[in-house]
Amino acid sequence: MTSDILLCDLDAFFAAVEQHDHPEYRGRPVIVGGDPGARGVVSTCSYEARKYGVRSAMPVRRALELCPKAVLLPVDIRRYREVSAQVMEVFHRFTPDIEAVSIDEAYLAVKAGRGVETAAQIRDAVRMELGLPVSVGVSGNKLLAKIACEMAKPDGLKALWPADVPAVLWPLPVKVLPGVGPRSEEKLTGAGIRTVGDLTCAPASLLKALLGEFGATLRNYAHGLDDRRLVPVHQVKSVSEETTFPHDVAEREYVWSVLMELAEGVGYRLRKKGLTARTITLKLRYADFRTITRARTLACATDRDTVIYKAARELFDRHGGTPPWRLIGVRASNLTPGEQLSLVPSGGGEKEREVSRALDGLRARYGREMVWRARRLVVKEKDERT
Repeated sequence: MTSDILLCDLDAFFAAVEQHDHPEYRGRPVIVGGDPGARGVVSTCSYEARKYGVRSAMPVRRALELCPKAVLLPVDIRRYREVSAQVMEVFHRFTPDIEAVSIDEAYLAVKAGRGVETAAQIRDAVRMELGLPVSVGVSGNKLLAKIACEMAKPDGLKALWPADVPAVLWPLPVKVLPGVGPRSEEKLTGAGIRTVGDLTCAPASLLKALLGEFGATLRNYAHGLDDRRLVPVHQVKSVSEETTFPHDVAEREYVWSVLMELAEGVGYRLRKKGLTARTITLKLRYADFRTITRARTLACATDRDTVIYKAARELFDRHGGTPPWRLIGVRASNLTPGEQLSLVPSGGGEKEREVSRALDGLRARYGREMVWRARRLVVKEKDERT
């Protein structure tokens, strides 16, 4: 083991930022999300609100029924990104090896044997300088660091080493393992597999029958095994975005809309980094957890949202198979520096690039949810109805 791995997760991040910026909200249930009409959903809620049963992705109307005295606030993504950047600056003081997972979560690699000490120092720095709580899990790999981080919440520190797995991890329910949602948990418990320890004894053939190829991965997880490496920002060789649907999806038009949203995100990040990509990969997971990836290499490298979307959609239409689907993702790889060159100097490519620059400027200033293409309205309308 050459490094200790830390997973740092800012607790109830959006709500914590609001409580920091507005002292009058501290100690009160705070809900950050859309309007209380039929279409608003909870983005994040404070732990005070969670005591009432409020959860992320819940309709705001239902959340206010559970917690009528909650403070309801709109999403201020620009402010949250600003604070996230400040937190990442703190992390960089302790190690250059950082893999940002999301706006409020990152893996860090530090010298072996220094993980717990460094985690405590990071927590103190974030609390003292930014006034925010952060939970940290420490281990020798990403899997155990993530599980330890969940155990540490809220606002705690927990180490879970490979030697601890039999005593600490095996007695826990299977749902503590990443990737085990309600459907897979139901399949496992139906087969008599209720704890992580049960997974270690289950025949590989049974796990494959229940969960497809994910069964083998899950069995490794049950033993605390995970060979995924950190991908620090300076070593990134691909740009990807993916989403797990709140419920299994069967409507192709909805998936097309999500693909547009993901393509926009990938394109935005490519342009922000000054990169173009030759290869577009589609990741698709079915309701039974069977997962496929299909790739297409383009004739010319691109950073255009519509080109990325077109390639991803063609892959989906060709390989999507039979619904329902659980997760979809888009990855751009085979990266090269520099702006895409239009094959038609005065054609649509140049015009789209100008539009993209304008949209990128708005997103950088106000957040990526400030503007979107009409194709994404299908996603928004469906999500708002649920």
